[in-house]
Amino acid sequence: MTGYCVPADIEEIVARLGDAVGALDGKSVLLAGGAGFLGRYFVAVFSYLNRAVLRRPMRVTVVDNMITAGALGELVKDEASITYVNHDVIRPLEVRGDVDYVIHAAGIASPFYYRRYPLETLDVAVIGTRNLLELARLKRARCLFFSSSEVYGDPDPRHVPTMESYRGNVASMGPRACYDESKRIGETLCYVYHEHFDTVTNCVRPFNIYGPGMQETDYRVMPNFAHRIKMGQPLLAYGTGTQTRTFCYVTDAIVGFLLAMLRGVPGHVYNIGNPVPEISIAEVAQTMGRVLGRRLDVVTVEHPDSYPADEPQRRCPDIQKARQHLDFQPVCTLEEGLRRFLAWTDQVYTGTA
Repeated sequence: MTGYCVPADIEEIVARLGDAVGALDGKSVLLAGGAGFLGRYFVAVFSYLNRAVLRRPMRVTVVDNMITAGALGELVKDEASITYVNHDVIRPLEVRGDVDYVIHAAGIASPFYYRRYPLETLDVAVIGTRNLLELARLKRARCLFFSSSEVYGDPDPRHVPTMESYRGNVASMGPRACYDESKRIGETLCYVYHEHFDTVTNCVRPFNIYGPGMQETDYRVMPNFAHRIKMGQPLLAYGTGTQTRTFCYVTDAIVGFLLAMLRGVPGHVYNIGNPVPEISIAEVAQTMGRVLGRRLDVVTVEHPDSYPADEPQRRCPDIQKARQHLDFQPVCTLEEGLRRFLAWTDQVYTGTA
């Protein structure tokens, strides 16, 4: 798993969670999407907890259909307490025994891939969510649903930074709608199960999470830029390059997600991200250059046909609610996160076209 996650990052996550991890002692977790970027971190954290922290090991069932993920690696296969199941959650899943937590991190988050797989993107966030919520209801488990900051669409500038109460400015038709709207429906399903069946649900809305483990062919900005750096080619910024984002290093994000699962107020939604700095895509490239100590050339290009063009102009979270409810506070600066990420990509990425 070290090829996907940096061991020091996993240790940092566990240390920052502190006593909260005690709630996982001897528990059973179903993790959907366990072969994805974030799913691998959950697996690595749970594995570390079993080896070094918990008195009684967790039992973890990792589910993935591998539509966009690489191989899980040897970690899962070598541990008796972690079981891998190749399964598509749009089909009902039967699990023997107790389930205490259901984590629904299955989904197609890269715009390149959800443009290629629009129906699969819809299905996993709607049908898959219904199936996993039904499992949580039957097992009386707590369910954590991975929504997205894309539920806000292209927010009115008056609502940036964006609070969870903002209702969004989202198109129901267009190349991004399969992702944006399906995540909104997934949240509605969580609301229904919480209100009508007393299923304990929480939704998290990640804001541009990045770090080691992102596939070189992910096509989102961080791996895209890292790939071009490895190739020795100018970085390509789509559109004008003036669209702004905030970026959250993966250690901060995983801490936030697990705190939401363990401490979240039932039925509530949480923004998980780093609110500073909000910078343009062109400025991301400049920051990478400073971290590497050399100039990086940036070229603005039109969005390719394979990548949806109607992207939001700004994306920045208000995390006051997560601070108050979860005691969540990101600590990794953009420069430090990029240093860790680029050190990893320099070792792992091939730079082949």
